[in-house]
Amino acid sequence: MATETARRAFETARHDRWWLPPLASGLGLAAFGVYALVAAALGDDYRYIEGGADYLSPFYSPDLAGWGIDVPFSSAFLVIWVPLAFRATCYYYRKAYYRAYFMAPPACAVRSPRQGRYRGEAGFPYILMNAHRYFLFLATIVLGFLWYDAVRAFFFDGSFGVGVGSLVLLANAVLLSLFTFGCNSVRHLVGGRLDCFTCSVRARARHTLWRGVGVLNGRHMEWAWISLIWVALADLYVRLAAAGVFDDPRIV
Repeated sequence: MATETARRAFETARHDRWWLPPLASGLGLAAFGVYALVAAALGDDYRYIEGGADYLSPFYSPDLAGWGIDVPFSSAFLVIWVPLAFRATCYYYRKAYYRAYFMAPPACAVRSPRQGRYRGEAGFPYILMNAHRYFLFLATIVLGFLWYDAVRAFFFDGSFGVGVGSLVLLANAVLLSLFTFGCNSVRHLVGGRLDCFTCSVRARARHTLWRGVGVLNGRHMEWAWISLIWVALADLYVRLAAAGVFDDPRIV
């Protein structure tokens, strides 16, 4: 009976390996979540200052500990909840982990094992996803600090220079910007509630911005994964360099 129930639950006419994308998404998100929590909990080796460099791990930006904010736990936990909440409520990520973890549904045209009336995101706790637009504002503030860190990474003892870490942090800021400003909420902010795109100069400007955001939004899934992987690699690079595993190579 259990086997028959499971067969009906995942019943589909599809003959492809539909289970691969949700499996890969689930494993990828779980791996990043574990890494982020461990990196935040360690609370050390998050800043590289050898050779006049100043590289700050993106998990610790802004550096609240450097501002004199003293807490009995890693200061990263005061920071990372913002980008994590932004990603957790992101439209793409919701699709990814709803399928991977909740099987709602596991894939297109595949029967879900979940029973009961479908309510979408109208009930608790899913209704909390409406906070996404507010997390966007907070994530944009954090992104501004990441850009500050990226620019600062090109100065060594007050003189311009380029290290591998400089390029790593710059790429991190760029990729996170592409993901953040390709968000559907940004599209609504710049072009929503606008009935006429040509009725005024302001309307035409908003239409141009809306189209630009639409270009980024068309690859929102790619930017979501690339930026997620890169931010972990950026933290790992700074962490290993700060721990003395290697010295940051200076290019200029």
